[in-house]
Amino acid sequence: MARKLRIEFPNAIYHVINRGNYRSGIFATKGARDAFMKALDEACKRTGWRIHAWCLMTNHYHLAISTPKANLISGMQWLQTTFSARFNQFRDERGHVFQGRYKAFSIEQGRALASVCHYIHLNPVRARMFPIEQTEQWEGCSLRWLMRSKERPDWFDPAPALAYPAQLQDTPQGRRAYVTYLAMLSTDEEEQKKQCFDQLVSGWALGSEDFKKKLLEQIPEDLPATGIENLAEARVLMWTKALDELKAKIGADECASAAKSADWKVAVAAEMKRHTTAPNQWLSDALNMGSMFTVSRLAKECLAGKRASKHLKKLTAKSESCLASS
Repeated sequence: MARKLRIEFPNAIYHVINRGNYRSGIFATKGARDAFMKALDEACKRTGWRIHAWCLMTNHYHLAISTPKANLISGMQWLQTTFSARFNQFRDERGHVFQGRYKAFSIEQGRALASVCHYIHLNPVRARMFPIEQTEQWEGCSLRWLMRSKERPDWFDPAPALAYPAQLQDTPQGRRAYVTYLAMLSTDEEEQKKQCFDQLVSGWALGSEDFKKKLLEQIPEDLPATGIENLAEARVLMWTKALDELKAKIGADECASAAKSADWKVAVAAEMKRHTTAPNQWLSDALNMGSMFTVSRLAKECLAGKRASKHLKKLTAKSESCLASS
């Protein structure tokens, strides 16, 4: 299986998750939680990270991280390696502490980031570990820090959580209102769906379509995007971007022809099949070419020089560079 691509750039934001090896209870004790938080403190000071929410569940952790520098990968490698070494040394054990690579989902600033923070703060409540009143007292979740400003390290920033949906201030009144909001949210399944709670631990990114398209532009042209090829949403965005680039080369006048077997469509389909993994059915739907079998046949004829050669020549002039990352 392809390893998921880490998209790094300055001021990126991520929801990071990892579990104990074999789902073991790595954070079952206060000592283990304290050791992880000590390592996180050191990591934030080394990297300049800002943490907006965190939670150490019994067998996994959640972090909402802002990275002013493009250093998620190096910082996470240091954090997990350091904590694992200390954990094993304390327990006189060897082997992997975590089950594998951490998950890191890109998050859009604003409402999407706030939803992730709410989700993280409600993890103990949704897991039926504590009611919200006890969660704000618990040392295993950043909700305690949000409520107690004097306990916070410099790298903890709860502002994104407080900002949505009510633009709350970081004051005693604002913090109390936030806990009241979380209590409501914990029982409002419809609102949880609106905030995409069911998507916050899967997929690849959380935010608007424009945000996701801009994320794809962060991928270097010489780097194969196989790391996200197995994710349906990202894959479709990549195909759509490549298709739009090819249609722009053809020109609006040529693309005005809506005939299912128009030469411009045949040439575009042929180029898409040469440079992307877009299947015939997707191309048929995107170009309104009828049957997927028709797409396959016409594209083969085009590449064999039997039709639409003028349009194909127009597309191939720079298609290698514009489609290299698709």
